[in-house]
Amino acid sequence: MSPGAQPLEQPGRIERTPRRRRLFPLCDVTLAHSLILETRRLHWADEASCAAFAQILAARAGIHEALIELHGPLGAGKTTFVRHLLRALGVSGRIKSPTYAVMEPYELPGGALAAHFDFYRFSDPREGLDAGLRDVLAAPGLKIAEWPDHAAGLLPMPDLRFQIAVRDDDSRDVHVDAMTPRGVELLHG
Repeated sequence: MSPGAQPLEQPGRIERTPRRRRLFPLCDVTLAHSLILETRRLHWADEASCAAFAQILAARAGIHEALIELHGPLGAGKTTFVRHLLRALGVSGRIKSPTYAVMEPYELPGGALAAHFDFYRFSDPREGLDAGLRDVLAAPGLKIAEWPDHAAGLLPMPDLRFQIAVRDDDSRDVHVDAMTPRGVELLHG
């Protein structure tokens, strides 16, 4: 295991449920949390630090097919990070928050697609089914989801899960979990 890698987010309770990842395929025991393959902690002193990390991430192989979840309170900088990442990927024109539209699609140079979701206003994950989001999520392309907990059960396993926290000095502490092998590659380049 690489330095800093954590096999489990925290000791989890054991449940009997077929909807969770099975650790032991021959019995009905599963853990109530996902495995984290690697964790990276970052500090964004200012918006330029956020933009610099977005540039690094945009240059990584696999980014065009990744699913990224962004967690954090209102005003944490989730949409700001998305704007910097999409700009670093070559999107021109206006990049807006999809708070009311739920999803904003973008075409990346070379024909790849990106979809920016904001599930803040979801009160029931079934709203996503009604909106046809399963088809969008199953299609090729980069997907970035803000407030993914509001769409619980609708989203597949993310490659990267960001937790952004605002400090008293207005800087950001960022905790990035790689949840898939692609996520690990995105962290390492």
